[in-house]
Amino acid sequence: MGIFSRKETPQAAATSATPGADLSALTGDYTIDPAHTTIGFVARHAMVTNVKGSFKDLTGSLHLDGSDPSKSTATLDVTMDSIETGNADRDGHLKSADFFKIDEFPTMTFRSTKAESLGGDDYRITGDLSILGVTRPISIDLEFNGSAKDPFGNERVGFEGKTEILRSEWGLTWNAALETGGVLVSDKIKLNFDISAIKNA
Repeated sequence: MGIFSRKETPQAAATSATPGADLSALTGDYTIDPAHTTIGFVARHAMVTNVKGSFKDLTGSLHLDGSDPSKSTATLDVTMDSIETGNADRDGHLKSADFFKIDEFPTMTFRSTKAESLGGDDYRITGDLSILGVTRPISIDLEFNGSAKDPFGNERVGFEGKTEILRSEWGLTWNAALETGGVLVSDKIKLNFDISAIKNA
């Protein structure tokens, strides 16, 4: 799917964006728009380069409370079979029993447990990330990118965030040793989030 949907054209896709808008005016429930949201990851390969990937199939929701950000919440469900790294063989390996075991664990989930304002447009959301049946807490630093009304009358908000995890803490331990020392796949994984969500009617 391209960056435009619902028969949008570049000319029709113009929005009335409000970067840094007051979140207090945006209080409400939102549905994450998977066509304009990216959940990405970066892993170090062979100790010398980065491999990037993303998940194409996801659903999620936000509840924003602009007057009290601590009452905001987020949920995310990611279909692991939708992983894409630009290489079919690598994608197949990641779906296999060596890594995500998608037949047994088809979904990765996140459920927020805490939200806080860091000042300005910066926020931090903490929650439980579940992979391979293992649930552990993570914190994600987010920047509020603003709000917009799209050509179809949808009220949108955008957030950009990042965090790092050690995949071994979720049981993702497969690796291979290199002759020159080190391992094939890094334990540390960088997670990146570009989120667009539409306010519920």
